[in-house]
Amino acid sequence: MSDGAGITLDGVTKRYDNGLLALEAVDLALPAGSFTSIVGPSGCGKSTLLRIIAGMVEPSEGQCRRGTGMPAFVFQEPALLPWRTVDGNVRLLMELERWKPPEQDARATEVLRQVGLADFGHAYPHELSGGMRMRLSLARALALRPDLLLLDEPLAAVDELTRDLLQEQLSQLWRQAGCTGVLVTHNVQEALFLSQRVVVMAPRPGRVVQVFDVPFPFPRAPELRASPAFAALSGQVSATLRASTTI
Repeated sequence: MSDGAGITLDGVTKRYDNGLLALEAVDLALPAGSFTSIVGPSGCGKSTLLRIIAGMVEPSEGQCRRGTGMPAFVFQEPALLPWRTVDGNVRLLMELERWKPPEQDARATEVLRQVGLADFGHAYPHELSGGMRMRLSLARALALRPDLLLLDEPLAAVDELTRDLLQEQLSQLWRQAGCTGVLVTHNVQEALFLSQRVVVMAPRPGRVVQVFDVPFPFPRAPELRASPAFAALSGQVSATLRASTTI
């Protein structure tokens, strides 16, 4: 991973043409190689902030400084091409970047194995479960070895058990990739399980209320979710989140 994959937000404000103030004076520093989650009520500007970090949206005021490393974005919907097989979908970005076929072969094999889809290369997206489609979306994003992995509620549409399993797999994939990860989620437990820091945002307009350090070491076992320490921290973050709606 490039040392330039860290992110610094200085006074980032976003005002849309219709006058809506989506974000106001957001200051954040996300170290290279870290994993940070952003939580907040609907409409607080979480996704807007993620798109500013990705370079997809420009701030109205302030600066977002990010390194020159390659970013990858995973959306809530997998956005797979239905006429392409699993193998074809995972190769898409490599083809666009003009990787040579032998390089594509090796990398596609590697990432499909990492996400547990090695035996499904010839299947089509409609033949996969929701969890498998999301794993394929993650594999496609990781195929180019990105320095920055941006995730906009990618696990929101799956059932609770599948979500827990995907969280564990995502944590492992992030540690293997060594990239900087930023996740937007409404799920406090998900944020705590995956992250080293959790940023709580308030709405009207979106701004940072508090940043929680998550002390649990990696790798994190599934049993962590049932521990008193996890429950206590979850309660603190949830209380701050509830209070943020009245700030």
